[in-house]
Amino acid sequence: MKITIIGTGYVGLVTGACLAELGNDVFCLDLDAGKIAILNGGGIPIHEPGLAEIVARNRASGRLQFSTDVAASVAHGEVQFIAVGTPPDEDGSADLQYVLAAARNIGRFMTGFKVIVDKSTVPVGTADKVAAALREALAERQLETGFAVVSNPEFLKEGAAVEDFMRPDRIVIGCDGTPQGQRAQAMMKTLYAPFNRNHERTFWMDVRSAEFTKYAANAMLATRISFMNELANLADKVGVDIEAVRHGIGSDPRIGHSFLYAGCGYGGSCFPKDVQALERTAQEFSQELLILRAVEAVNNNQKHVLGQKIVSRFGENLTGRHFAVWGLAFKPNTDDMREASSRVLLAELIRRGATVAVYDPVAMPEAQRVLAQDFAAVPDAMARIRFADDPMDALDAAQALVILTEWKAFRSPDFEQLKSRLQAPVIFDGRNLYEPGLMAQAGIEYHGIGRSVLTSKENA
Repeated sequence: MKITIIGTGYVGLVTGACLAELGNDVFCLDLDAGKIAILNGGGIPIHEPGLAEIVARNRASGRLQFSTDVAASVAHGEVQFIAVGTPPDEDGSADLQYVLAAARNIGRFMTGFKVIVDKSTVPVGTADKVAAALREALAERQLETGFAVVSNPEFLKEGAAVEDFMRPDRIVIGCDGTPQGQRAQAMMKTLYAPFNRNHERTFWMDVRSAEFTKYAANAMLATRISFMNELANLADKVGVDIEAVRHGIGSDPRIGHSFLYAGCGYGGSCFPKDVQALERTAQEFSQELLILRAVEAVNNNQKHVLGQKIVSRFGENLTGRHFAVWGLAFKPNTDDMREASSRVLLAELIRRGATVAVYDPVAMPEAQRVLAQDFAAVPDAMARIRFADDPMDALDAAQALVILTEWKAFRSPDFEQLKSRLQAPVIFDGRNLYEPGLMAQAGIEYHGIGRSVLTSKENA
């Protein structure tokens, strides 16, 4: 099939490349000429394992092309995927300006039936707004032609997006019951047929339910994370090992083990904004989502927990103190710094007068860009942050190591070398990578999340 993808960000680029990999003829549109130049030059503007190879292979075959030409993009695809950003507005609601602009552009240039697919994460009712924008653009041209708006939310995990797309656990598609909607359903069924050969993975529903499903999924996952983080903070007070608790409750098949890891808070482009957007939708209908309000509050607090532990250990004034930080991205296998816990901790350390050496296997360039923006109003802040060449280089002269991202490269370091490079053998582990008992045997003072009381007993 001929497919157009509008937007070459995280969702759009993965979707376009993977659909081309399945044999479709894919045209990717983006109005950012710089991004298109990178893609046409063989580069990839984001870090996602396996994506560069798929893009290169399908560009070479001619099944995948990138352009800024709006008219050509509309002419190309019988199915038009809208995969543009929906950043949070000032009130927390999803900003739909880019989605609706894409819809208007389709309406300005389409000449026959099109299926418009909302791939972006959008609030309930967005398909109606997209349809209205299309009708308005068509009316301006005095053109009568049919179209259908479909909701097909993405469920991609950063760091595993290619695998998630090519081996989905579910495909959610919302269509209406009109003749145009039935025609769109048939086309979407053909497009996704390769994923359903072993067993049916597609869940068909009405458009609004599909839009809601995406928010409900992310809200549930965010809730599990904040639930465990809140319990972990209590575990620190009452002498409980939260990892033992995690195993104990995760073994219940009604609960499961996924997203039950205590840590220093969730980040990224999805959970924070989607929880806020769902809360905002509820407010528009005079309903309060009390659980989600608590989820957000717990997460915001959790990003300060490591800073509080550091202050408890070293004092309020950190002037003259130097710390090493491993991990800057909000999660491993990505360079995404959006809402990353590292940004909160670094701001706290710098505000209190400390200096820091940081290392991340992938996110260093993006971190330099983002942190420069974060600290633009603090004259000497960037001078107090050293970007190290490797993990061990970051440790030199540091009075403690702080771990913020659970990269595999950090799981089994040479602890003897680590101790020799640090000024003092102290670790603040925001992802509970290490066992407190082993750290005590190695002579390392260890502070985890929900494990600190256990650690102090073993070190006593």
